[in-house]
Amino acid sequence: MERYESLVIGLGAMGAATVYQLAKAGVNVAGIDRHHPPHTFGSSHGDTRITRLSVGEGAQYVPIVRNSHRIWRELEAASGEALFEQSGLLVLTSSDDVDPHDKTDFTLRTIDLAQTYGIDHEVLDAAQIRQRFPQFAKVADSAIGYYEPGGGFVRPERCIEVQLKLAEQHGATLYKGETVTHISSDAHGVTVTTDRRTLQADKLVVSAGNWAGGLLGAPFDRLLSVYRQQLFWFELEPDADLVGKSPTYILTHGRREDQCHYGFPAQPGEGSLKLATAQYHTTSTPETLDRTVSAAQGQEMYEQQVRGRIAGVTANVVKSAVCAYTVTPDHHFIIDEHPSLQHTLVVSPCSGHGFKHSAALGEAFAQWCIRGSSDLDLSSFSLKRFEGR
Repeated sequence: MERYESLVIGLGAMGAATVYQLAKAGVNVAGIDRHHPPHTFGSSHGDTRITRLSVGEGAQYVPIVRNSHRIWRELEAASGEALFEQSGLLVLTSSDDVDPHDKTDFTLRTIDLAQTYGIDHEVLDAAQIRQRFPQFAKVADSAIGYYEPGGGFVRPERCIEVQLKLAEQHGATLYKGETVTHISSDAHGVTVTTDRRTLQADKLVVSAGNWAGGLLGAPFDRLLSVYRQQLFWFELEPDADLVGKSPTYILTHGRREDQCHYGFPAQPGEGSLKLATAQYHTTSTPETLDRTVSAAQGQEMYEQQVRGRIAGVTANVVKSAVCAYTVTPDHHFIIDEHPSLQHTLVVSPCSGHGFKHSAALGEAFAQWCIRGSSDLDLSSFSLKRFEGR
């Protein structure tokens, strides 16, 4: 039986970052994943993930994403890989009933947060949006936009691959294609059993994503829900001039959950634009998740989100994918010690907005393993907020 100073279960966004940071700090660490990351079975794939400093989900995320932007650049320098593209980030609300005093509006929340934290940005009206970003030529006259030049996207598969490779170079052991079957703990540490071996460690970080509820038991099995999400790459019109002129964006065009989508810049040589929505009404499990996308679903996405809203994009789907969000009741993260397993930190039910924060959180989790606390204040992600549920 092998013993490590730290173990990490799940090597997606959070796990890969944690293993890398621990190994870089000289910790004897091993990581375990039931698949072979980067893979397409969880939440950390699909070519691109949005990142921005003004995180409309809440002020508690701003220090985290600032650290992540620093670490992405450090990783680029260490690996020679392009991971973070500052394409600019446009958050906009385009509907006929925009209320400039509506504090629940995502664009207005984003503007308010940027003003509070001194984040470089511009507030744009409809004419300015149309002039600068040709794909949004059809926005409503009352549209309001937030533009953050430092925002953009990261490449999830590449980020995971780079961090795992660097972790191994720093001495980490990675057990891929192994499923954890049991976790136990005592005063001396934790014991993790997989379908191939038994490992012991002083500290354990569980970042199992979609599989966390089933693996960890109460209270996680009742707090975490898995939701299937669809990603689409729509073909550009032959004369669309969007490469280099389209930002990463989040578009709200109504008050319902399904009246919002996000998208990414047109990439050189691809001839397509990636768009996606988030749905939180139909749950699934990692075992039963439908990983196929039908032509009808692509057509529905086009009709509901693209037609009349995004210029230069056809209804032809050139690629599609499915990923899954692991979501908490309030859509915020859970980062806390397990209530019954000793020496165990549970992280990463990130509710669909975690990748942008993963590099910094991996650093924070490594600090917890090493010294029992982190530089970042993560208290708002405690399990205590769900007591009584």
